[in-house]
Amino acid sequence: MSLISPAARDALQNWLEGQKALNGASDNTLDAYRRDVAEFLSFITEHKGEPQGLRALERVTISDMRAWMARSRSTGIAPRSLARKLSAVKTFFRWLSEREGFDPTAVLSTRSPKFHRKLPRPLDEDAARDMIDTVQLQSGSDWVAARDTAVLTLLYGCGLRISEVLALQGRDFPIAETLRIIGKGGKERIVPVVAVARQAVARYVELCPYTTEPDFALFRGVRGGALNPRQIQKVTEATRRQLGLPASATPHALRHSFATHLLNAGGDLRAIQELLGHASLSTTQAYTAVDLDRLMDVYQRTHPKA
Repeated sequence: MSLISPAARDALQNWLEGQKALNGASDNTLDAYRRDVAEFLSFITEHKGEPQGLRALERVTISDMRAWMARSRSTGIAPRSLARKLSAVKTFFRWLSEREGFDPTAVLSTRSPKFHRKLPRPLDEDAARDMIDTVQLQSGSDWVAARDTAVLTLLYGCGLRISEVLALQGRDFPIAETLRIIGKGGKERIVPVVAVARQAVARYVELCPYTTEPDFALFRGVRGGALNPRQIQKVTEATRRQLGLPASATPHALRHSFATHLLNAGGDLRAIQELLGHASLSTTQAYTAVDLDRLMDVYQRTHPKA
C-alpha cells in the first residue's frame, strides 16, 4: 500500500466499508478486494512514475489497462484469477466514478480474459455416504469423530457451505427441523434439516468435553476454540484417500452432491436454488450435474412430441 497515494488509499478503504455495509461482503471477500485493487493502484503508480491521486485515476486509459493486464499475465497468473482481479478493479472504479463524477469507460470496457469455467464435480450417492461413514475412522477420539461426522452430515444433508456449518453457535442446539442460515452477502434462507443430521449433531454434543455456550461456536477444535475449516478439509482429504476417491472429493463437493442428487431425484431447480442460497438460477444450474441419460429418459417419457 506504500505506493498508493493517501487519497487513493482512503477511497479504497471507504469503498471496502461500503461493500461490507451495503452488500454484506464477507471478510474473505473484502481481503481479496483489498489485495486486488491495491495491486492495481500500485501498478498504476509505478507505470506512471508518480503516486496517483484521485484526479490522476480519472485519467486511466485503455492503454494503461492493457499494460496492467500484460504485466499480470507475465507473472503466470491464471485467466480465472486475472478475471477476478479485473472484476474487483471495475467495481471499485464504478463506485469511484459515481462519487467523483468522471467517465470510467476505459476501465469498464476492458475485456475479461477468456477461461473455461470448471463445473463442480459432485460425488455419486454411494461415495457421499461412504465419506460420512468413514470420516469417523480418521480420529482416535470419539468426540472428534462424532464432530467430523456431524459436520459432513450437515454439508451433505442440508447443502450448507462449510463456513455456514462452522458459523452455528450453541444457541442453535438442539437443531430444529429447520435452520435459519445467513449466507453470502448476508442473505438469509431457511434450510430443512434431515433427522440423521440432527441426530449426528446431538451425538457430537453429547460426547464433546466442552460446554455448549449460546454465543460461542457449536463446533469446537481439540483445544476448545472454534473449529477451523482447515481441520475439516484435512480430515476429508484423509477420508478420500482411504476410500480411493479423486481429489475433487472435498467438503464443498458434498454441497454439490446435495444439489445434484436432489435434482436427479426429481427436485425442482428453483427450490434447490432457494436451499442453496443462490441469487441466480444460472449459478444453481452450473452447480448441479445431471445425468444426460436421465434427462433424455424424462424427455422421452413426458414430452408430448417425443
